[in-house]
Amino acid sequence: MAKVKITADSTCDLSPELLQKYDVAICPLYIVKDGRSFRDGVDIQPQDIYDYVEQTGNVTKTAALPAADYVDFFRPFVEDGYEVVHINISSGFSSCHQNACLAAEELGNVYPVDSLNLSTGSGLSVIEAAVLAKEGKSGAEIRDYLNREVIPKVEASFVIDTLKYLHKGGRCSSVAALGANLLKLKPCIEVADGKMHVGKKYRGPLVKCIEQYVTDRLKDRTDINRSRIFITHTDCPQEIVDAAYRKVKENGDFAEILETTAGCTVSNHCGPGTLGVLFIRK
Repeated sequence: MAKVKITADSTCDLSPELLQKYDVAICPLYIVKDGRSFRDGVDIQPQDIYDYVEQTGNVTKTAALPAADYVDFFRPFVEDGYEVVHINISSGFSSCHQNACLAAEELGNVYPVDSLNLSTGSGLSVIEAAVLAKEGKSGAEIRDYLNREVIPKVEASFVIDTLKYLHKGGRCSSVAALGANLLKLKPCIEVADGKMHVGKKYRGPLVKCIEQYVTDRLKDRTDINRSRIFITHTDCPQEIVDAAYRKVKENGDFAEILETTAGCTVSNHCGPGTLGVLFIRK
């Protein structure tokens, strides 16, 4: 039976409890603040980013791991006789996957997987990989299964409360940000083909927008794998999370409804008050 270790970028946004349950090791990406690099979830937390933006008006930046860092991260597992399956944030968002592939070429027995997603959109692939590893599948078998049966079927989206962070990070024009603010619009950001696209725009109080968003994503759908769904958010008030949970329960009999808070990478780009539901289609 293959001896396989599942690892992932910190951007998969799985909770400590889930990481422990599925025996997943995390490789933290970098957050750059005032020219200094901090490790996501280790040296810096989302609240540190929010405080920095409010106090300075500036934004932090995200940075991919260089290949050398991946070599250092993978090497102990390989030397212990493991095959490593590593799930990366989408290559459309970062050079992490490319760098992980370079490290894999140097070490051998490492299988980087481009999740074509972010946050728990990647996390869904991580959990599927961990289940397969426990079943005794090899690294190559897990990689191939993810690429064929999981990654193309992950549905990830988020509703964003404020465009301030996207605007400050250069990903949204000042005109669009101002217009959304004046009209109280909450855009839905969807991940498709490894990139982000703007979907439906919701209008009104955040709690009402989230309720409608969850209903829109789940109601009357027969193409959803009901084994697992994530509610992932960036420091949302509990009433918002509770509203999302109620709507998930109303619109689908999921075996697991998992709530996680997003790490620094998503928080850096989207800001507080962002919430998404993420799942796998049949």
